[in-house]
Amino acid sequence: MRNVWIVANRELASYFATPVAVVFIVIFLALQGALTFNLGNFFDRNQADMGPFFNFLPWVFLLLIPALTMRLWAEERRLGTIELLLTLPITQGQAVVGKFLAAWAFCAIALALTFPFVVTVNYLGRPDNGVIATGYAGGLLVAGAFLSIGSALSAATKNQVIAFVLGVAVCFVFAVASYPLVTDFLAKSSPALAEIVRRLSVAERFQGFTRGVVSLRDLIYFASFIGFWLFLNTVIVEHRKAD
Repeated sequence: MRNVWIVANRELASYFATPVAVVFIVIFLALQGALTFNLGNFFDRNQADMGPFFNFLPWVFLLLIPALTMRLWAEERRLGTIELLLTLPITQGQAVVGKFLAAWAFCAIALALTFPFVVTVNYLGRPDNGVIATGYAGGLLVAGAFLSIGSALSAATKNQVIAFVLGVAVCFVFAVASYPLVTDFLAKSSPALAEIVRRLSVAERFQGFTRGVVSLRDLIYFASFIGFWLFLNTVIVEHRKAD
């Protein structure tokens, strides 16, 4: 674990050594604020809850997280520093997990900076802060799921733009998999396939957390989802380290 934390600390420090951290956080907060208060009709609803905030959170992550992950491995491969990283006394798996944890910690920091939303809701009424807490936990898991996808796809190419586009596309598929437009279309040919696809949806699993329900089944889903993509990330790094 020590090697994992060394990689994680190195990667997290690199975010704050460049304008990347500030730009990401500012855009994230601005988008969440605009969507929550304007499109979400936060004040017009006359309800003291974080519903609009959590409704838009996966979609903001869908756009921003691939922008965060596109450089994780693509930049290392483009600059040739991946060889240096992998010659250190660490395994590919430790490097993958370390980079992922750094990006996840960064997303947690960005989420924590949305505390003014919570303060506003508590000022306006008496919300269920337990539901808000589970919503934030679910949001962090959604971030982890999208980060694992983006990280694996970043390892597959040297081009950051391609990594970004692929990340958005694949994350979008898992975000909309539970929507009626998708499930109804699949149900015409195979109801069983439509149900499987719906259960694989990240957005579908997130809904339970926004209602204050923490299901063991959902926790297992996110753990398995993240684990699969990190395993794939490790395989890709091992396969392409000589490129």
